[in-house]
Amino acid sequence: MTSESVQDEESGVVPDVVALAKVVARLRADNERLEHLAATTAVVERAKGMLMARSGCSAADAHEELTRRAHAQGRTLVEECWTVLGEAAGQAPGVPAPRTAGASAGPRPGAPAGETGRAADRAQGGGAAPRTGNGPQADGTGGDGTAARTGDGRTSGRSGDGGTAAGGGLGEALAGVGSPQELAGALLDHLAGAPVHAAAVVIFSPTADGALELAGHAGAGAAVAGQWRHVPPVSGIAAQDVIRTGEAIWLEDLEKDSRRYHLIGDPPQQWPTRAWLPVLSGDTVTAVLGVMRALDAPIGPPARDMLHAAARLCAGSLRACGAASPRPVHPDAERVQRVFDALPGPAVLLTPLRSPAGDVEDFRIDAAAPHSVDIAGRRGRRMVGLRVLECYPTMAGAPPWRGYLETLATGQPYEGAPFVYEEVVDGIRQVSSYSVRAARLGDGLVVTWIAHDSTDRQQQLLADLQRLGNLGWTDWNLATGAITWSPQVHAILDRDPERGPVSLEELPGQLLAEDVPAFATVIQSLLDKGTPVDHPFRITTSKGVRHLRIVAEAVPDASGTPVEVRGFVQDVTAQRRAELALLETQQAVLAQRNVLQAERTVAARLQHALLPLPGRSLDLGGLHVDVTYLPSHDDLNVGGDWYSALEMPDGSVLFAVGDVAGHGIDAVATMAQLRFTAKGMVITGSSLTGALHRLNTLLLHTHDGHHTTATMVLGRYDPVGRCLTWAQAGHPPPLLVRQGKAEFLAPPEGMLLGATARPSYGEAECRLEPGDHLLLYTDGLIERPGEHLDEGFGRFAEAARRELGGEGGSKGCGGRPIEALLARLLPGEQRDDVCLLDVHLPSPPAS
Repeated sequence: MTSESVQDEESGVVPDVVALAKVVARLRADNERLEHLAATTAVVERAKGMLMARSGCSAADAHEELTRRAHAQGRTLVEECWTVLGEAAGQAPGVPAPRTAGASAGPRPGAPAGETGRAADRAQGGGAAPRTGNGPQADGTGGDGTAARTGDGRTSGRSGDGGTAAGGGLGEALAGVGSPQELAGALLDHLAGAPVHAAAVVIFSPTADGALELAGHAGAGAAVAGQWRHVPPVSGIAAQDVIRTGEAIWLEDLEKDSRRYHLIGDPPQQWPTRAWLPVLSGDTVTAVLGVMRALDAPIGPPARDMLHAAARLCAGSLRACGAASPRPVHPDAERVQRVFDALPGPAVLLTPLRSPAGDVEDFRIDAAAPHSVDIAGRRGRRMVGLRVLECYPTMAGAPPWRGYLETLATGQPYEGAPFVYEEVVDGIRQVSSYSVRAARLGDGLVVTWIAHDSTDRQQQLLADLQRLGNLGWTDWNLATGAITWSPQVHAILDRDPERGPVSLEELPGQLLAEDVPAFATVIQSLLDKGTPVDHPFRITTSKGVRHLRIVAEAVPDASGTPVEVRGFVQDVTAQRRAELALLETQQAVLAQRNVLQAERTVAARLQHALLPLPGRSLDLGGLHVDVTYLPSHDDLNVGGDWYSALEMPDGSVLFAVGDVAGHGIDAVATMAQLRFTAKGMVITGSSLTGALHRLNTLLLHTHDGHHTTATMVLGRYDPVGRCLTWAQAGHPPPLLVRQGKAEFLAPPEGMLLGATARPSYGEAECRLEPGDHLLLYTDGLIERPGEHLDEGFGRFAEAARRELGGEGGSKGCGGRPIEALLARLLPGEQRDDVCLLDVHLPSPPAS
């Protein structure tokens, strides 16, 4: 029904009556608009409820998902909702819906008892009135173009979702239909124009015995509807083939098609072309849509796409109309309804709707009290036949829903704590609080609920806030002397509520004596000048001293004199104790840092005195020797890395590089022992391996109670034979750079110093050639956290080859190749000390 404007020209009606008629017409139009809006909202909410039941998402997430799908498929939101509702019917529980994980079968809106069975009876009313719309094109094709057909008139496949929606606004129009008969009429209204040019629409539903029942029709007429009301499972029926194959059938050659199929129509020639399409719920054909055309022209691609889109939308609409799989009504529904009609509050009788696997998909409302209302504003008996997730979409997965299932399984009544129910109506988030009770009645549930007043809810939230924040509000009326405290203030002040609150003048008596003067000063300033207060203080309770905070302000009268004090008292004991503990920890850390800093200063000075670094290259036995020592970036630790390079009395050159485990003064002291002892033993004639044995014994028998370990490379170079004899104790091998190549020397046998009382050490020789660079180093140069040691060796060799591979090497930073090498190797954050010796045998000058 549509509203029409009231005309008063030449009507002879008095102006007041005409004005009243206009108001009535406007109100009728508004009422129709609101009814359509409510129906559309119900479709959206049913689809949201289905997604929420399947995936466990929130109402807002379900709405966002539907909007995203609609945009991706080029549909309106309502059309996407019809598609989702239609797809859900054919999916078994646990099978995910499109782009939604972990879902079970969604809700299927129902219909009042017997509605489906009476659909055929309502179809007796005859055909719809002639439809208007755009007529065929002048060339007789209706603008469709020509479509390719197979020999039997069947399409080669099923159309996708890419077609345009079935006529402008069909999805919205379907929101208001209440039966398959109304659905057929809505379809004919929207398919009568181009490009389909439909003249009649029929909808068949399959039965359990393989027959077809006429669920709805429009434009076909009462006679045709009567003839085709029940179609037995015989051959030669196009609709039966559609159910069997799941494919659309396009009949565009009347003479040929009449030989293959029994054609609807009296006579059939009135509809020379027709289409039969499956209405799919998941992968199951739940109905067949037949569209008859008076136009004798092929059904082109645009028309086919539109018909496929219409069939897709029909699945959800038929599901909402209750056309498929009617469920029996609760046997006590009528008696319960009579009882409900006398109830002063909301109540519903729910019948569980189960999947083929026996799982509860949803509940159908079989009786409802007058004060029951859903999100669409339907009340009482108007809710009968609908599904719970259709009326209350966000109930899926809520505590009451789980309580319903438990009550069905155990028979024990359910009475849940107040829970917050969230829904989105017209895009606006609404939150309410309810207490729900449920009891089993046969195979159903009687459910009642109480909506909590918003004031009660706010008071509960305020009480929770005070409890969680450990604070309470206070009010002192200075004019009347009335004092009001929230219960939490009594708990904070450890005061029996029966004793009542204390006045502002008495409050200082609760404090520790040392806090009273400052507290009294700020309270006096509050009362005299109205100065706001935010002041800490302490009290003694049965649980010990507690740290509190008072925040208050004065309310003045017209003359500015304070007449009321409002504020709150908060227990900050835990926070204050944490602050004090943190302060103590900070002070302890600072003291420890000062001790370590002082120790580092002493160690650094000692290291500098014991291990002086040359300011330039050393010339020893015809070799150029560059030395670099870099401390770590740790401000508090000094390492035990060391080197030695000196010319012996016999003209040979002694080289040593070592690393003492640990940091600090002890490491520096051990470094000094090893450095000077090693030099002394070799100078006095000890062999390299003999020196390592004695140094190992030295570390093992140190009597200061501090046992440590160390690594070392010890070498002696003979300038006459240009031969380096060397030994090592658990230290990385030297790296030789020669003629553009970099290789590590094969290390002789050697164990860590201080590790065992019976170590074994060997010697190796390396003859140097002009242009060679021999690099001795400590492990800080190659080790990085989380990296395998082989990667560090490889990185070191490649960097040395690049920087030192040419004659004279790269000048790098400051003109020394060794500094350029370090700049390439070391990361920004250096975690360990680095000591590096570059022993270079220069090439003879060119003659």
